[in-house]
Amino acid sequence: MILFMKILLLIVCVGLIAVVLLQKGKSAGLSGAISGGAEHLFGRTKARGLELFMARLTIVLAVLFLVLSIVVAYIVKG
Repeated sequence: MILFMKILLLIVCVGLIAVVLLQKGKSAGLSGAISGGAEHLFGRTKARGLELFMARLTIVLAVLFLVLSIVVAYIVKG
């Protein structure tokens, strides 16, 4: 049981790292700050498609990583 939890934690950890690295950066550089800053401020551009999926997958994997880390720490200590 402990070995299974540790392997699952490792898989979730690698998945979380991969998903974060595959995401597009939120800042568009200096040109985006000057020309397109108002659009982001008022919410005209909304995440759709792959960006929305990656953002939600990041949240799910982060929560799963947190819960699994706490469970593995509790099991190992106890």
